[in-house]
Amino acid sequence: MGLNALWVMLAAILVLLMQGGFILLESGSTRMKNAGHVAGKTIFTLGLASLVYWAVGYGLAFGGEASDALNKFIGLGNFFFTPDIASVDNGLPNSVFFVFQLAFAAVSLSIAWGGFAERAKLSSYLIFTLIFVSVIYPVVAHWIWGGGWLAADGAQDFAGSTVVHLTGAIGALAATILLKPRIGRFNKDGSANVILGHNQVYTALSVLLLWVGWFGFNAGSTIAIGDGFFGFVAFNTQLGAAAGAVAAMLISWLVNGKADITAMLNGALAGLVAITASCAFVDPWAAVVIGLVAGVLVFFSAKFFEKIKVDDPIFALSVHGAAGIWGTLANGLFATEELSAKVGVGQAGLFQGGGWGQLWVQFESVAVCGAFAFAASFIVLWVVKKAIGFRVTEEQEIIGLDLSEHGSYGYPEQMKKAGTNA
Repeated sequence: MGLNALWVMLAAILVLLMQGGFILLESGSTRMKNAGHVAGKTIFTLGLASLVYWAVGYGLAFGGEASDALNKFIGLGNFFFTPDIASVDNGLPNSVFFVFQLAFAAVSLSIAWGGFAERAKLSSYLIFTLIFVSVIYPVVAHWIWGGGWLAADGAQDFAGSTVVHLTGAIGALAATILLKPRIGRFNKDGSANVILGHNQVYTALSVLLLWVGWFGFNAGSTIAIGDGFFGFVAFNTQLGAAAGAVAAMLISWLVNGKADITAMLNGALAGLVAITASCAFVDPWAAVVIGLVAGVLVFFSAKFFEKIKVDDPIFALSVHGAAGIWGTLANGLFATEELSAKVGVGQAGLFQGGGWGQLWVQFESVAVCGAFAFAASFIVLWVVKKAIGFRVTEEQEIIGLDLSEHGSYGYPEQMKKAGTNA
C-alpha cells in the first residue's frame, strides 16, 4: 500500500498543478485587462473549493454504505471529513484518496470558469463554487465513481471525460447562455468579431502544463503501480493527445488555408479530454482514432458555437464538452473485453464484439449527467442573476475585471500604455 499511496499522492500533486495551466490558458486566451483577475479568482476558488469539498462534497460523492438504498443516488457520510490513519479507501489511506479526488473536483470547477470569462462578477464565482463543489459535481461523481446507479449499470469513465470534463463544460454552457456574449463579440447582423487573447505563448505553455498534469489525472487513476498498468494508461494518454493536436492542425490548415495554432492547442486538449474516459479500456490504435476524431470535432464544434452566437472565450464547450461526450461514447465502440475485465467495469464495445449494450450505457451516462449538470447549474446561476446580478456593468467590462473587481492590473505598466481595451 505504501508505494501505491506515494504514487497517487504524486499524481494528486500533478493534477493540482494543472490549476497553473488553467491560469495561463484563460489569461492567455483573454485580454490583458483581465489577466490578474483570472489568476486571483483561480487561486481563490481553489481554496474555497477545498473547504467546501472537505465539508460536504466528498461525503456526497463517496460517503455512505453500498448496502443503503439511497446510495444509488447520493452518498451520505464523511462530512467534515477527518482522515483515519488506519482507514483505507480503494486500497489507499483515505487522506490520500481525498486529496486525489479533491484535485479532480477543482479541475471540473476550473473548466466551468470558461463560460464566465471576462464578464462575470466575482461574487458569482463564490456562489457557484459553493454549489458546484458541494452538490453538482459530487452527485455526478457518485453516480459513476461512488457506487451509484450508473456504476451499477457498468458506465465506463476511467478518469472523468464525463464526471470531470463534461460536468464542468455544462456549467460553462449554462453560464455563457445567461451572461450572453461579451461586448463586441457579435455584430447586429449576426456576424462575429474575433476578440484575440493577449498572449498565445501563455496558451501554448498552458497546454504543455496541462498535458503533463494529465498523466497524474489518467495514470494516477489506476491507484496502483505494482502491475505496471499505469504505464499502459499513460501510453494511451500520450497517443490520444498527440493525435488530437495533429488532426486539429491539419484540418485547420485544410479548411482555413493556415495552420491555426489555437486550433492545434485545442486539438491537443480535446484529445486528452476524449482519451480520459477510455485510456484504460482501449487498445493503442483505438486511442489514436479517438484522438484524431477529437481533434477534428473540436475544430468544427468551435465554428458551430460561433455560428449560433454562443460566446465561448476559452473553448470550454468544444474542448471539454464535445470531446468529453465523444470520449465517453468511444468506450461503447472500442472498449475491449480483456481491458474491461481488468478494470472491472462494463463490457466490450460494439466494434470489439460486445454488441450495443455498452454503447447504450455510455449514452445514458452522458445524457443523464449532462442534463442534471445543466439544470442544476442553470437554476443556480439564474437565481444569482435575479438576486444580485451575474454580469458586471458595461463600464466595468470595458475597464476590465482587474481594475473593476480587484483595484489593480495584472500588467500595470503595460496597461498604462495600452489603454483599457487591450
